[in-house]
Amino acid sequence: MKSCLNSLKFSGLALLIVSLFAIGIAQAAIEGGDAKKGKILAKEKCKYCHVTGAEGGTMTPLSKTQRQWERFYSKDKHNKKAPGTWDKINPNELIDIMQFMYDHAADSPQPATCGQ
Repeated sequence: MKSCLNSLKFSGLALLIVSLFAIGIAQAAIEGGDAKKGKILAKEKCKYCHVTGAEGGTMTPLSKTQRQWERFYSKDKHNKKAPGTWDKINPNELIDIMQFMYDHAADSPQPATCGQ
């Protein structure tokens, strides 16, 4: 019984640590960028696939809430839909794009588009 209880405590603690680590990574990615650079980069590197009628469909910061953007990036959903696309973007630039999308999401204090 004591062994089982210790095992449950350890499992619960491990789950808590992993959850906090995952949340920290998602927030760090969104809090670590430069939104002004991200807007320019989104126009240069993303807009051609994310306008009306394009392969990726219309996508602007207004397309999602901040929480939805967090999940989108933390679950690497773009790479699942368009494998390898983000490999062409410098990791620092991607963080800036993420920051722009998050900072100007539909529920943010300053919702915006990419000028579409």
